[in-house]
Amino acid sequence: MGLRWHGTAVDAGDPARLARWWAEVLHFQILEERPDAVAIAPDQATYPGMLFVQAPAAKVGRNRLQVELDCDDLTADIERLMDMGARHVPASTPSTPWTLLADPEGNEFRLRPRP
Repeated sequence: MGLRWHGTAVDAGDPARLARWWAEVLHFQILEERPDAVAIAPDQATYPGMLFVQAPAAKVGRNRLQVELDCDDLTADIERLMDMGARHVPASTPSTPWTLLADPEGNEFRLRPRP
């Protein structure tokens, strides 16, 4: 037996809005939508995916787990994400090869140039 990463659950104030934002960022599809949860993935057969679930309270503090995304053009991708509603988050170690951003609900994620 082995373990496989199926997906990541994300608490959200507005699961539908945040799931659509991430689906656009990652070029994923909406797989399932309920009033309190929305699932996205590349397609029905490809994982990992993400599940956005209704949170009882707003996010407080820094994430303990962050999605890390590789990109082909760091400058262009940062600009596209900022235009979509992401914001810069000051990194605790400024000499890192990645840029720390936050989605519209404040969930941090890392963007780094493809090695």
